[in-house]
Amino acid sequence: MSDTQAGGNGAAAETGNGEAAQETAQPSIRIAAQYIKDLSFENPNSPQSLAQQSGPPDIQVGIDVQARGLDQTNFEITLRVTGNAKFGDQTAFVVELLYGSVFVLENIPQESLEPICLIECPRLIFPFARRVLADVTRDGGFPPLLLDPIDFVSLYQRNKANQNPAAGAEAEVEAGAAEDDS
Repeated sequence: MSDTQAGGNGAAAETGNGEAAQETAQPSIRIAAQYIKDLSFENPNSPQSLAQQSGPPDIQVGIDVQARGLDQTNFEITLRVTGNAKFGDQTAFVVELLYGSVFVLENIPQESLEPICLIECPRLIFPFARRVLADVTRDGGFPPLLLDPIDFVSLYQRNKANQNPAAGAEAEVEAGAAEDDS
């Protein structure tokens, strides 16, 4: 039995008159590379900022998504995550991460490129950026900064409503610091 008869992965299927009909190419999203483009962690008031505090710090986190085409199928997607933690008016830490990735987007309709680049691609790399932030804040002497999942669809829709899609998608998100059990 041949691949086409068995339903294998052949690219052509046999038609009734013997001609090969090409299957429509399926859209695909593939991560070709992931990397830290820039990482900054500041602990400006150490060692006092590391002293036992009466409560958790006030943490403000911002997210920015940028996308740029490298060629017809390759797109660089970057997540910029900034965090600022304070105890009262004293800064505990400031962190900024620019996490990049190269995505290979094949057979994607033109009208779907923007939402895929600003919703789906960041959704796929966010867990990796989240881990970097958790590690660097823990290594800086604080409990790890654990970001809540981000709704990139709402972020994109809000940005589109503001009619500024070329500037990326920005949001203020909730963040929490987990207790370090070690």
